[in-house]
Amino acid sequence: MEILKIKENKKEFLDLLLLADEEENMIDKYLENGELFALYDDDLKSVCVVTSLKDSYEIKNIATYPKYQKQGYGKKLIEFIIDYCKNKNEFTRIYVGTGNVRKIISFYEKCGFKKSHKINNFFIDNYSNPIFEDGKQLIDMIYLKKDFNLKKEKI
Repeated sequence: MEILKIKENKKEFLDLLLLADEEENMIDKYLENGELFALYDDDLKSVCVVTSLKDSYEIKNIATYPKYQKQGYGKKLIEFIIDYCKNKNEFTRIYVGTGNVRKIISFYEKCGFKKSHKINNFFIDNYSNPIFEDGKQLIDMIYLKKDFNLKKEKI
């Protein structure tokens, strides 16, 4: 298994990115300035885009091809991203936003995230078409956060 940072031709991963964010214009808002990582295990399995905010990081997109889901690739990629961001030592927190879908929220909680806040009507206000997950229309964006335990050196 190998995780690579993709620096060029990020749009080549659009088919996979669209699995997690259904509108290309929304992906365009964060893809170029975000850091894109791809997980390979013989072939491409998962991708993740992480961005820097004013005082934290945010996972903007994480997707695994459906035939490889529930095999631990997403969790491995999240663990890598957390370590990567933590080791950059710039910020002490990472966020991820998702629709109000129990299995997705549960996945992030198993990765150590805790519910933080929500943005009402996010999917209604920011997407041109309704988005459905497990037969339920997404309306609010639920944010989860994970704080890093950075060790400060004594001087």
